[in-house]
Amino acid sequence: MTTLAVTFLVVSNGPKNNKSKTRSQANPMDYPSMNHQLSIPVSNSKPMPAIGLGYWKVDPTEAAKLTVEALKTGYRHLDCASDYGNESSVGHGIEEALAQGVCNREDLWVTSKLWNTFHRPEYVKSALLRSLSDLRVDYLDLYLIHFPISLKHVPIETRYPAGWFFDPSALSPRMVPDAVPIRETWQAMEELVDAGLVCSIGVSNFGTSLIRDLLTQCRIRPSVLQVESHPYLVQPKLLRYCREESIATTAFSPLGAPSYIPIGMATESDSVLNHSLILSLATKYNKTPAQIVLRWGVQRGTAIVPKTSTLNRLGENLDLASFELTSQEMESINSLDKNQRFNDPGAFCEKAFGCFFPIYE
Repeated sequence: MTTLAVTFLVVSNGPKNNKSKTRSQANPMDYPSMNHQLSIPVSNSKPMPAIGLGYWKVDPTEAAKLTVEALKTGYRHLDCASDYGNESSVGHGIEEALAQGVCNREDLWVTSKLWNTFHRPEYVKSALLRSLSDLRVDYLDLYLIHFPISLKHVPIETRYPAGWFFDPSALSPRMVPDAVPIRETWQAMEELVDAGLVCSIGVSNFGTSLIRDLLTQCRIRPSVLQVESHPYLVQPKLLRYCREESIATTAFSPLGAPSYIPIGMATESDSVLNHSLILSLATKYNKTPAQIVLRWGVQRGTAIVPKTSTLNRLGENLDLASFELTSQEMESINSLDKNQRFNDPGAFCEKAFGCFFPIYE
């Protein structure tokens, strides 16, 4: 499997200018892994740190402290979304870290996502402005369309975040689709770039057909695709297509099942961390099974945004530059692919929100 060029991003511990070295100039073993991160190229943008912190399911009461500790540990990529319900807390953490001189705003890569209820063009900017206000930043490095799912608008003053139900208090609450062409939503996203509110725009949970169609109509091309990807859902064709179109890829749920086990969408038997191949590689490299899977993710050329609320795992998830898997080991992990998707609206929307809404078929 072809991988993207990897660079080492020297992470500043205060208000200093970042420097970078190409892989040919630097050996990951020469550096403390906390201060030398992997990054991947993004079209018309600065490089994106390959290891980010995902905030899905992070308790809002813990998000501010977690953010400060993550930035002190060396994270510079924060993957947020209005739907996660914790952007305000994340913003307090960013504000505190900047005030302490942990880093500059320019050192950070901050991503957020447009929720489904704001797809109509007249609502896109207001959704972004709320995220900017909550995150306490003047601009985003990346703004993504969260899902190719447009739902009936819920005003911010009525309920925020809106969630999936149009009216949770209804006798039979359900999600209510709203037929909005992706082209119209994208044009409003492009205007955010024109206004200097967003550096790059992209999409999440899109497949090749939707991306190909978008590329025929857009003025500003999507810079990044974010999708679920892990050894049980390798998605080689999608990633190859994105590489050929110069679209960077971020993998959410890069460890697979663990994020879904607590909410009943996976079981322990679904976890790749228990696979004998991963366990044997962890023993070989003296790393955790999670580090093996995450290293596979960045080594194949994707950014990854693992979630953790455990402070001692922050450093563990970031410590991926100190070893490298062989080509044969990479292929062995690729061969674990079983096209097992945990985050599938075609499954959970009908069960949880009363509306059958497949998007991947």
